[in-house]
Amino acid sequence: MKRKRLTSSLPRCEQISWSDLEPSALRTLISLARREDLSGSGFRRSAAHRGDVTTRSLIAPATAGRARLVARQPMVVCGLPLVPLILDCYGQSTGFRPLRRDGDTVEAGDALGQFSLPAARLLTAERVILNFLQHLSGIATQTARFARLLAESPTRILDTRKTTPGYRALEKYAVARGGGWNHRLGLYDRVMIKDNHLAARDSGTGSALRDAILAARRRNPDLLIEVEVDALDQIPAVMEALPEIILLDNFTPSAIRQAVRLIAGRAAIEASGGITLDSIPAYAHLGLDFISSGALVHQSRWVDIGLDWTPR
Repeated sequence: MKRKRLTSSLPRCEQISWSDLEPSALRTLISLARREDLSGSGFRRSAAHRGDVTTRSLIAPATAGRARLVARQPMVVCGLPLVPLILDCYGQSTGFRPLRRDGDTVEAGDALGQFSLPAARLLTAERVILNFLQHLSGIATQTARFARLLAESPTRILDTRKTTPGYRALEKYAVARGGGWNHRLGLYDRVMIKDNHLAARDSGTGSALRDAILAARRRNPDLLIEVEVDALDQIPAVMEALPEIILLDNFTPSAIRQAVRLIAGRAAIEASGGITLDSIPAYAHLGLDFISSGALVHQSRWVDIGLDWTPR
């Protein structure tokens, strides 16, 4: 799947695809999860025993295992391409066949994939597989709820940098699979002038924002500049410096309408701050280009996925 971009003249936003993710970084996360489970990595106290002591006690190495991943509730699936990487980390290079694709909407009882491999390997890897899939599918499912509420609007739902440390690439990928859009992959990919930058400079006026934009432009002529405003009276001075994006922070719908008139198409407009599933319909037709929400990730809940064994 190729990376998709908005085709209009809006500033860059994208939907990250699996091919955008770095395999070595994913293997590092998987290896960490494996070490946590098998040897207590992260705890000061050394483990007296190592490995899957239960499976080693009960299951002969040659025992065959057949099982299916099954959705226990409606969800948007995400994380299936991770399963072969996880199995490989446990010494099993084959044995999984996906039955769905990331981004598919499924119902309770639908099978997501099936396994045919040594039972001991699958039992040992089971929890790590489910932890990744339940977490990422939860983000995709949450994002799909937001995206559906904007389906009839030109406004796009964006993620933020509010991600689990170490998991940003995967969580942003999950947002994309749920129908959201990705921006601000990190501090490095655009200038983003926020209130705390101005506080550190001992100023928060519109003219201070204008001067900050001009200073940032001189140092970063090839980067997008986005500036956060929290009051209508900041906008006229800000627009003198022509940033690419204005972020309206905690604006009411009526204040957004006024801001859209002041900006008058000279910059893309993003709104953020306190916009929920209940309130987002009120923001859908105000002339916004984007709504960004950390809730796509930090308010998501793991979905229920089971591993059901089938007769050999």
